[in-house]
Amino acid sequence: MDFIERIFGVSPDGGDGSLEGLWLAALAVAVAVAAIAIRPRIAAWRARHRRR
Repeated sequence: MDFIERIFGVSPDGGDGSLEGLWLAALAVAVAVAAIAIRPRIAAWRARHRRR
């Protein structure tokens, strides 16, 4: 995991990949929170558009 080093040419974490791991963990948390937050809206939409 050294995409920051490859893209920007800098090594803020000394090349050990901890910053990239932190970015990936933060992204995973953000996706999980968004998925949990959108569930009620999806359920309401499905209830309104259910076939009769």
